[in-house]
Amino acid sequence: METWTHPEVPPLGFTPDLNLYDSDNEDICRVETRRPTLYTCGITPYDATHLGHAFTYVSADTLVRYWLAAGLPVRYAQNITDIDDPLFERAEQTQVDWRELADSQIALFRSDMDALRVVPPGNWVAVSEVLDEVEAVVRDFEARGLTYRLPNGDGSEDIYVDLTRDPSFAAAPVFEYLDLEQIFDEHGGDSTRPGKRRTLDPLVWKGVRGNDFRPAGEKPGFWRPGWHVECALIARTYLGEHITVQAGGRDLLFPHHEMSESHLREMTDDRGRVDIHFHVGMVAYQGEKMSKSLGNLVRVSELTAAGAHPSAIRLVLLANHYRSDWEYEASALRDAEARLESWQQAARGALATAAGVASSPETSAVSPSNTSTELDPTCRALIDAISDDLDTPQALRILDDWAASGAPNAGQVVRAVDALLGIQLLAN
Repeated sequence: METWTHPEVPPLGFTPDLNLYDSDNEDICRVETRRPTLYTCGITPYDATHLGHAFTYVSADTLVRYWLAAGLPVRYAQNITDIDDPLFERAEQTQVDWRELADSQIALFRSDMDALRVVPPGNWVAVSEVLDEVEAVVRDFEARGLTYRLPNGDGSEDIYVDLTRDPSFAAAPVFEYLDLEQIFDEHGGDSTRPGKRRTLDPLVWKGVRGNDFRPAGEKPGFWRPGWHVECALIARTYLGEHITVQAGGRDLLFPHHEMSESHLREMTDDRGRVDIHFHVGMVAYQGEKMSKSLGNLVRVSELTAAGAHPSAIRLVLLANHYRSDWEYEASALRDAEARLESWQQAARGALATAAGVASSPETSAVSPSNTSTELDPTCRALIDAISDDLDTPQALRILDDWAASGAPNAGQVVRAVDALLGIQLLAN
């Protein structure tokens, strides 16, 4: 799938020392790999892109930018769930062809990510592009005795994976005190379906007729792959068996991420693993979690159409730690616009002053601050904040202090803000 413009991430010349919170083990972990891989769960394209989406992808972007600024070769993959029940249901409700709806929302998401200067994944893969591969995986599961079928009333069958074969499933500390069946059912599961061997067994293919996984002549949604196996297949194909970070909203912790990782193990004879389970907090609006079902959405495209600067929208998001839940209010955007303006004015003023001093006959033609190869203290403080579990609120406070103190070493800091936070202080 075609992505969007890849913004340049200036290298900053530092050795990464990154600590991230692992949701499964509920602890801060050191990330030491020099060849990181990232899988971020993508959109179901029927109502993009609201601030909840943007918070997830800008948070993941902060991680990608940190690695790129350190000079590391990041491999990044993301899916598009363009074959799924909510998409088909929305298309039927609005009397729009599901493919046209999906394509229009993918295009909107693409333009929103471009405006926000999010680094695109190297592999942006729609489920519709890998149906053959997903079907092959499910057929392999069946051949290996990992699955069972349950009949539907129309003569078709659904295929489930038997989780009793995966002793690692839901064994992490975070799951010990959770009501997994309730969470499963709240996120599209079917724990009470008669005939299931285990209440949490996940669907891997819906609507099979005998050996035909994609029976012709049926309405959209009659057959489809399971959501979890799709992500596992895309991650393994483009990133390999070992994933450094698996990212998404906190509502994906269970069942989606845990079941996807289980499928990854099943695909790889138990070799597949994820090091860091990275989960982003929920964004509320008008007192409720921002969600498509409630319709309380604040969309990026609507904010930019009303005149909001994309960098100010990024600042709204970055003002909240990625693991925090928060509620959007219009005042937050006004505050972000004022903050952006103060940083820009400080940077331009400091650079103009430096240029004037450098051009004076009493001084060197080159500003000493631009010739230093050492990292400026503000830049080092920014790097330290991001390395500490992506502490973007602290990074923003550091820059507030920098701007208030006259923006010393503005050239270096402007470059670091571009690299780490995705904000160009000298752009209009």
